[in-house]
Amino acid sequence: MAEDLNEDVKNLQKAILPKNDGYGMAAFDRMLNPIYRGAFSNSDGYARVTGPCGDTMEIFLKFDNDRIERAAFETDGCGSSAVCGSFAAEMAFGKTPDELLDVTGDRILEKMGGAPENEQHCAFLAGETLQEALSNYMIKTTSGSK
Repeated sequence: MAEDLNEDVKNLQKAILPKNDGYGMAAFDRMLNPIYRGAFSNSDGYARVTGPCGDTMEIFLKFDNDRIERAAFETDGCGSSAVCGSFAAEMAFGKTPDELLDVTGDRILEKMGGAPENEQHCAFLAGETLQEALSNYMIKTTSGSK
């Protein structure tokens, strides 16, 4: 019974949500099944950035042996912001600080398979927030307050 209900909900979501409308399939699937959302305490790197659209994104990073072992995001923004934050967190896993520099808004858009032009700024907000969280980690590490 519960499985039937879950399947009905997914089918209803697919019927209600726009038919891809410029989003890649990976992004569209992520809208239906968001992951990596949720703040966590004791992060090694953290940032909160508000974009020009008014959406605010937070990124939380936890390192182990100089590699990201956990990443998460929060946003008060639209579905596109949530999708971009989710992909930014996913792309951070296992990366060193140097490798994390390559996770940019453009790379997030590539991973998503694209987004409508008027929503692409969300990927750049996610990329900027991720880089600020990395900067926060690096400052803590070099100042010895980590």
